[in-house]
Amino acid sequence: MEFVLIAGAHFLALLSPGPDFFLIMQAALRLPRRYGIAICAGIASANAIYLLLAVLGLEIIKETVWLVGLLRYLGASYLIFVGICLLRAPRPNLDSPSSGSFLGAHHHGRQFLVGFLSGMLNPKNAIFYLSLFTVMVSAKTGLATRFFYALWMTSVVFLWDSGIVMVIGRRGFKAWLGRSIFFLEKISGVMLALFGIILPFT
Repeated sequence: MEFVLIAGAHFLALLSPGPDFFLIMQAALRLPRRYGIAICAGIASANAIYLLLAVLGLEIIKETVWLVGLLRYLGASYLIFVGICLLRAPRPNLDSPSSGSFLGAHHHGRQFLVGFLSGMLNPKNAIFYLSLFTVMVSAKTGLATRFFYALWMTSVVFLWDSGIVMVIGRRGFKAWLGRSIFFLEKISGVMLALFGIILPFT
């Protein structure tokens, strides 16, 4: 029963569009799918680190005001930076996609880092996972079970995000969107910048 409650709460949180969704969407629209998957792997890895901290019971991180504050401002700056990059990006060409920009690099390591920073610099990830384990996981739950919960949630994050990439990144889907891709990318840029502006105040 505990696992069902935790898995359900986590999945509901995953369904609400946040910075990661818009980051993934722009990558799926602009880049070949394999680079979008690299971003998903980076996001999942950042989530795994916070989950590991939650499993080990390091709730002190949530109470360390200066650390959470630092994450807020670094995360806000990063989201605003990514948003501006998208707003300044030229119209994508599906036949010969550009690879010169920070977000458009055809490099698995670079895209992994883009996703990792997005997940790691979002203090809401740390607070959510630490709160989840504090409130919903019994003190009697063994360490092995806690690690299973963490592995499950990391896997779900990666598979869900990768599913978004696979759907949006289909060439037929992008061809159907046509000129709308350019405007969707700008919407992603605006949303990421707004998340960055709002983040320090939440």
